[in-house]
Amino acid sequence: MPTVLRHGPYAFVFFSSDQNEPPHIHVKRDRAIAKYWLEPITLAKNIGFKEPELRKVAKLVEQHQLTLVEAWHDYFGA
Repeated sequence: MPTVLRHGPYAFVFFSSDQNEPPHIHVKRDRAIAKYWLEPITLAKNIGFKEPELRKVAKLVEQHQLTLVEAWHDYFGA
């Protein structure tokens, strides 16, 4: 599970088994995890984040979208 980015309490990670899916990122904090598709940015799944924090996480995904997409292609191939 490579960590692509850390921002405060959040870890942005890929799961190695995700290679057959479109580019996305998992954002973890403690026991909460959210999955975002990256092109376009869309919430795919949320377990444990409350709405106000989820909005904050979505903004972080938007701010770092280019870095996250590039990391996806670097890790899984283009």
